[in-house]
Amino acid sequence: MDLQIIWFILIAFFFTGYFILEGFDFGVGMLLPFMKGAGEENDRRRTAAIKTIGPVWDGNEVWVITAGAAIFAAFPEWYATLFSGFYLPLVLIVIGLILRGVAIEWRGKVDTYEWRRRCDTAIAVGSYLASFLWGVGFTNIVRGVPLNENGRLDSFNDGFLGLLNPLGLLGGVAFVALFMLHGATFIGRKAHDPLRSEAHAIGLKVLSPIVLVGGGIYLLWIQLTIGEGLTWIPLAITVLALLATVLGLARGNDKLAFWSTTVAILGCSIVLFGSLFPDVMPSTSAAFEGWDIYNASSSPYTLKIMTWAAVVIFPVVAIGQIWTYWQFRKRVRV
Repeated sequence: MDLQIIWFILIAFFFTGYFILEGFDFGVGMLLPFMKGAGEENDRRRTAAIKTIGPVWDGNEVWVITAGAAIFAAFPEWYATLFSGFYLPLVLIVIGLILRGVAIEWRGKVDTYEWRRRCDTAIAVGSYLASFLWGVGFTNIVRGVPLNENGRLDSFNDGFLGLLNPLGLLGGVAFVALFMLHGATFIGRKAHDPLRSEAHAIGLKVLSPIVLVGGGIYLLWIQLTIGEGLTWIPLAITVLALLATVLGLARGNDKLAFWSTTVAILGCSIVLFGSLFPDVMPSTSAAFEGWDIYNASSSPYTLKIMTWAAVVIFPVVAIGQIWTYWQFRKRVRV
């Protein structure tokens, strides 16, 4: 197999891991405004929800850093086009991540209800902003953007305003809804009642119908306009996983619900990256044919060194993160 294909698969793997792990972090943050109760009771529920992700959220962000570094080293032309043309939305994503991260870390620094409420608002805003823009950005990467004769993108007219097309906006909403559902199943997996039953109710009665309808339309749109023949398989798996999520929530089966949303995100990611391959930045203009895994890649020698480095380093990082999840596997209480 070509090293270009291997590194495309690895980058897809890193982003998929990020969407699965950081997805429930975003989801928990976006669910904070919907916690029941008033005053101190509401504060205790939000505190317990944040404790479910407290030990792991910062480690989950390592996946996107790794994915970005892999793009930079393996496909420098993809990196140059993406990070220049999508400059404004990427900056807004970083602002959302900073806002959320600072709020999580500083939430317990001042022991007042008002301070924690403001931090919770920042966590929710940062989570919504990042989730929505990840959906908009990735949808447009797969859909294609109007590259000029140099293979670059106008960073404002096309790289920001151009991303806000109907399919891109639907992708943003689909990412937000799916991450919220994933966050609800994660709270159900990690919290005791009453927070667990509250998350189940939100996931079953509110989020599941939105994800099934909105997400289904989004994936069908992608598949019918951009997708390949084989991507029908992960699309079908995604739909079945969402139906299994509904079943798990209805029966109070935390494991089934959480692992089903995990499979749904995995299937959605495979549809997106499968529809993108072998391109990395398709062009919708006649001025440039677009970047693919071959004309955007580094030299074979660079890819060889990166491959050996990944073989040595990645297992160590993965073992460390698995150990962290195992150490903090117990449920939290309100």
